Amino acid sequence: MTADALVVGAGLGGLSAAVCLAARGVRVHVLEAGERIGGKAGVEVVDGVEFDTGPSVLTMPEAIDEVFRRAGTSLRAELTLREERPAFRYLYPDGKTVDVFTRPEETLASVEKSLGASARRELAAFLDYARTIWDSAAPHFVFGEAPSVGGMLRLGPAAIARVTKVDALRSMSSAIESRVRDPYLRPLLMRYATYNGSDPRRAPATMNCIAHVELSLGGFGIEGGIYALVRALARVAERLGVTIETGARVTGIRAPRGRIESVTLADGRALDATIVVANADASHVAEHLVAPGQRQAIKHAGEPSMSAWTGVLRARRRTGEAARAPHTVLFPRDYLGEFVDIFDHDRPPGDPTVYLCAQEPCHGRRGWEHDEPIFVMANAPPEPAQGHRDPQIAVRLRERVLARLVGAGLIDADDRLVWERSPADLAARFPGTRGAIYGTSSNGMLAAFQRPPNRVASIAGLYLASGSAHPGGGMPLCVLSGRRAAEQALEDGLVRPRVTPLPLVSVV
Repeated sequence: MTADALVVGAGLGGLSAAVCLAARGVRVHVLEAGERIGGKAGVEVVDGVEFDTGPSVLTMPEAIDEVFRRAGTSLRAELTLREERPAFRYLYPDGKTVDVFTRPEETLASVEKSLGASARRELAAFLDYARTIWDSAAPHFVFGEAPSVGGMLRLGPAAIARVTKVDALRSMSSAIESRVRDPYLRPLLMRYATYNGSDPRRAPATMNCIAHVELSLGGFGIEGGIYALVRALARVAERLGVTIETGARVTGIRAPRGRIESVTLADGRALDATIVVANADASHVAEHLVAPGQRQAIKHAGEPSMSAWTGVLRARRRTGEAARAPHTVLFPRDYLGEFVDIFDHDRPPGDPTVYLCAQEPCHGRRGWEHDEPIFVMANAPPEPAQGHRDPQIAVRLRERVLARLVGAGLIDADDRLVWERSPADLAARFPGTRGAIYGTSSNGMLAAFQRPPNRVASIAGLYLASGSAHPGGGMPLCVLSGRRAAEQALEDGLVRPRVTPLPLVSVV
């Protein structure tokens, strides 16, 4: 096997990088330590039924479409998106229900029906505010190169004036509380901090742009499940000549003269390369893959995001008016108390928010003869930097979650848990993460400046593509991280790609 570029890890960032490099004629070989590709966007099979075990909603499809277009195809040609109606159902302790839709006008009508005209006006005004943040922040913090304070200052007065609109000097929660009085909308909007595992009390109000991304731009299902995206990226990559090898654990990245030469594998092989894209946690790359003297070359990734207990239930199928919504969020009485537990006391929440994804209505997955697969999630802190937590802590969180679901009538007492994963399980599966789901959190005004850039400046040919690197965690951002890593590798000219990109295949 001869390759110009080795991609370490076949998660969404690694597959995105492989597609973008191969589309320009670079010979790419992907090395995945696990037996399946996809990283945290995984699947399991129980009694003949496949279900997703990771992310469950797709936002920013245009960013993912751009990767496919570089390969001469499109998202529409490779996948079918699903627009559920409603998409999310929010359940409150007093029995109030709010439905949220993919289209903002439908969400606003639903909020008015459930909460009144004043709440509708508040949400409409908040979405205008969130859009302003997105329009100001996205070019610099999402789609551009990794930001730096010096880089911001060099933008010039006009650009700096635009960036000041991102509301970075106060927290998400304080901005929401100052703009929204409705007690039901407040937790709904604060919950968007959890989309990259952050604390709304500490994350900058800039992160309120996530409300715009999901509520205004839309959150979608994928026909066949989120794993269909993984399969589509791999399929396109292989059409371009990429080879993908599973069960291939990389143990070292060799750059003895400050320039990539090879990687070593657990089976004793050494594979030569000019470029290495590390689709792994930046801490793992720094602490375990590069030489000890090169660790400082990789910027400190910052505070890890939240982890979670996750599970999949084999639940009796419900139909008609009793059918489950694609996504359901069951709020506790004290929503901010969850973040006090996780971030202030380093413990799972005593009264957790519980998230459900019913994979049949959400993604068109088919379950068992009489039962449907229901993904369940409750936030938790990552594993300690040193040592491990008592496993019974995760067991008690699981028991609290299932009891809440039975009490709320969302599952039956005899519905069966057929798969589960604790923060400790995540930490073992994804080295260097401590079980954090989204890489690094956005806690703190300077969090965006602390993420490692995609190019490791002092190791020529080494690039980072993961939720712990720029631009951050979550499916679309991981895809963007891979795309940006590939772009910078091509810009650096260490390999000789084709001069012109592949033409886009027309889609009828």
